Amino acid sequence: MCLAVPGQIVSVSDDDPVLRTGQVSFGGVVKEVSLAYVPAAGIGDYVIVHAGFALSQVDEAEAVRMFDDLTRLAALSEEPGEPTA
Repeated sequence: MCLAVPGQIVSVSDDDPVLRTGQVSFGGVVKEVSLAYVPAAGIGDYVIVHAGFALSQVDEAEAVRMFDDLTRLAALSEEPGEPTA
């Protein structure tokens, strides 16, 4: 299954629109992500990331809601007595 997750841009490098990348924080885990598809996104903005590419920009409230939903899903898959794969 493929999943796109929200992250917050903490830094941006390269001004070339095609080569533009950023460091994006996913709950404290920071990864380098291509920002080519979200040219208006900047430091502090939230983006939806899949396979190393920021696909769209979302507001903070939507990103928080998505983080909460993902946390609840993870908790469901870790019920006591159930093996995790």
